[in-house]
Amino acid sequence: MTEPNTGRAAAGPARSTSGLTFEDSRAELEDVVRRLEAGGVTLEESLALWERGEELARTCQALLDGARARVAAAQPDALPGALPGQGRPSV
Repeated sequence: MTEPNTGRAAAGPARSTSGLTFEDSRAELEDVVRRLEAGGVTLEESLALWERGEELARTCQALLDGARARVAAAQPDALPGALPGQGRPSV
């Protein structure tokens, strides 16, 4: 089923976010936010969009956490919480 005047699928059963890239997840999350802010959807559609947005936000956060862990692993001498490129100060 598609939404009138958009050609997009109406909010329906949740689709898995596994396999989505960070960029794809973020782009879909931005679309969800745009649709919620625009209004004009039913309460049920709004709730489905909200739930999808929450799932996409968790996916984005998990992917960012994974990227941070990879950077940290590649820089074993970095201070905890330091930004990439900020290692231990030389004495």
